[in-house]
Amino acid sequence: MALREILVWPDECLKKKAEEIKDIDLHIVTLAEDMTQTMYAAPGVGLAAPQVGISKQLIILNPQAKTGTGNLMVIINPRIVAGDGKDTETEMCLSVPNVSVDITRHSRVLVKGIDLKGKEIELEADGLIARVIQHEIDHLNGRVILNYASSLKRSIYLKKAQKSKV
Repeated sequence: MALREILVWPDECLKKKAEEIKDIDLHIVTLAEDMTQTMYAAPGVGLAAPQVGISKQLIILNPQAKTGTGNLMVIINPRIVAGDGKDTETEMCLSVPNVSVDITRHSRVLVKGIDLKGKEIELEADGLIARVIQHEIDHLNGRVILNYASSLKRSIYLKKAQKSKV
């Protein structure tokens, strides 16, 4: 296992739709392990493969990671097949440091995908788990929290990001 660099917006990998995973091979298993180590070290509660520069449909999450409890979830090719209710919460993102955005999302979701053993999974989630899943799936579709922010907030963030690279 190895720590991977977390990409920061506006990196191009964060702006494009990730590819579906056809075969779960050693590369995908290693990617999931590396992402897990990277997420816990950040620290974060979720991570999508595009955030570490791999444009594949793989997400990991553990909403209780910061407390050292909870179970790690790995979902390959996740898709939301149903959503219900609405909640607005403030979100942050490892790929958009030092920014928070209020985002309205489904409060409950039904998600289908595949686990690392190739088994189809179906997960009903609510609350924080539902929010984290939706956030990470956004990354697979080339979206970050700034897509939900005002154009002014995006512009300010981009100017600060460009200044810090100079």
